[in-house]
Amino acid sequence: MMSAQDRWVDSVLATLSLRDKVAQLVWPWMLGDYVAADDPVYARALALVRDQHIGGIIMSVGSPTEIAEKINSLQRAAPLPLLVASDFETGTAFRARGGYFLPNAIDLGGSTQFPYQMGVGATRDTTLAYAMGRVTALEGRAMGVQMTFSPVLDVNNNPRNPVIGPRSFGEDPRQVAALGSAYIRGVQEHGEIAVGKHFPGHGDTEQNSHLELARVMAPRAQLDTLELVPFRAGIASGVQGIMTFHGYIPALDTTQIAATLNPRIMTDLLRTQLGFKGLVVTDALDMGGVLGNLGMEEATMRAFEAGADVLLMPSDPVRAIDAVANGVRSGRFTQARLDQSVRRILAMKYESGLARNRYVNLDSMRAVVADSANLAVARLVAERAITLAKDSLNTVPFTLPKTARIVSITIAAPSDLGAGRTFDAELHAAYPNLVSVTLAPQTVYDQTAGAAAGNSKYVASPRPAFAPGTVENALRAADGADAVIVSYYLSGSSSTATLASPVGYPELIAGLQQRTPKFVLASFGTPYVLTDANAPAYLVAWGPWAPQQRAAARALLGLAPITGAMPVSVPPLLPRWANVQRSVAPASAPATSSTH
Repeated sequence: MMSAQDRWVDSVLATLSLRDKVAQLVWPWMLGDYVAADDPVYARALALVRDQHIGGIIMSVGSPTEIAEKINSLQRAAPLPLLVASDFETGTAFRARGGYFLPNAIDLGGSTQFPYQMGVGATRDTTLAYAMGRVTALEGRAMGVQMTFSPVLDVNNNPRNPVIGPRSFGEDPRQVAALGSAYIRGVQEHGEIAVGKHFPGHGDTEQNSHLELARVMAPRAQLDTLELVPFRAGIASGVQGIMTFHGYIPALDTTQIAATLNPRIMTDLLRTQLGFKGLVVTDALDMGGVLGNLGMEEATMRAFEAGADVLLMPSDPVRAIDAVANGVRSGRFTQARLDQSVRRILAMKYESGLARNRYVNLDSMRAVVADSANLAVARLVAERAITLAKDSLNTVPFTLPKTARIVSITIAAPSDLGAGRTFDAELHAAYPNLVSVTLAPQTVYDQTAGAAAGNSKYVASPRPAFAPGTVENALRAADGADAVIVSYYLSGSSSTATLASPVGYPELIAGLQQRTPKFVLASFGTPYVLTDANAPAYLVAWGPWAPQQRAAARALLGLAPITGAMPVSVPPLLPRWANVQRSVAPASAPATSSTH
């Protein structure tokens, strides 16, 4: 007897034209901002839904209420319910934040913010990974998002990786597998679809796949014992989606194309050898790593040919639909192959409850998103993640008198308006004489590198530099300080070609340490910054957001225990699992410590 799901899928499939079937596979990117009903960008989005009959969307940044309202409006226009996905790697706040109102830099709030996954790795606690997945699913579904493009299942075993880094759970494949599987269960047992990424592994690269074809040169034996371990575990845990890697892996196939476009990887390995039955989702098809010298239509057709079900973010969705439809008409693809992918997408829609109700209630959403219980979970994860990787002079926690002069130096991109705000506010409450200094290194973008990658949207960023005189000003501010903290917020991004620290950074760190022995380097970005300038005390907070800043400040002040451990090594300075633990001390006694 056919199930209700099968009957619904068959009935819908029978109504779709060839072009409408292809449209179910093409999911464009949309911004979750407020727009008027007659806004031209919104009109184009509506046209894709109403007239082109796309099957889903990837929803990007906006406030929770604007995201939910826009999704509702697009669902009303859709002939079939849309399957909505978003990158919720650090919880829903990875995309659903309110931002800052300028020029006052007023924080407009948002949904629940967790650390980067590497922070969860620092806790070594699968219960917290599950809880993070649970909260992400509940809040995502409340906003109308049925699918999260997380967890990152890449094993970040290359410190020079410019784009994964703290997005990974760590460099130990067994730990990544355990935490990733727990996260997947937390998501999917609470109604949202988890998508593990980036198959078969984006961790051991030194290239940014947004900019160019990344390369993993590991032998097959390493792939089996390292890169593929978390994906096998995720599949065993029932993960419903897998996202592809725009990288070249000669151990799997010497054809120099992205894995996304390679049937030997996406079909033979993932489907046949590993037995994955769920949705295969491409990484964004407008990235330099997949486009290369191919046109958009050809790259889209090759991704479908390789085994993809969801063709994510082609630069021109209409042309992408036409290209694949023409491929079926010409015999390049079979009707059966197309129906296979459409059935998988429709099945996911039915399982997500979209056949019964495609809308969310904004009032009900406000009772779930960033409620006190979810925020309490995020605070717990943030505090448990704080890692004191070294403290050779026993500086942490601070036991200085309230009148002490502490200098807090924030190193962050000019666009990072929140960097240091919460951290310094917490420190200032304990030490009113706190002096705050911000250094914002500037990046000069190289258009030639972007053009060479075949996509001018992504351009390589060389090593940034501090503005003339700013390092000297920071050193003068530190003269006579009782303690100095340098907070480092820089990390990899879609436009980052290298993780190298700013020009002048090593000189800054050396100069500050000459001024006071009580010196702490705190990383809120890449955990590998210690390699560019060593420090006697190194604390890692695993994220630049307010909860991580608050947790780091509380740890430095001795108001919270420090129990995290480094889930990655920092060669040659720190081994994996390096940690110095601190307990909360009574007011009359110093903090106790143990080193592991």
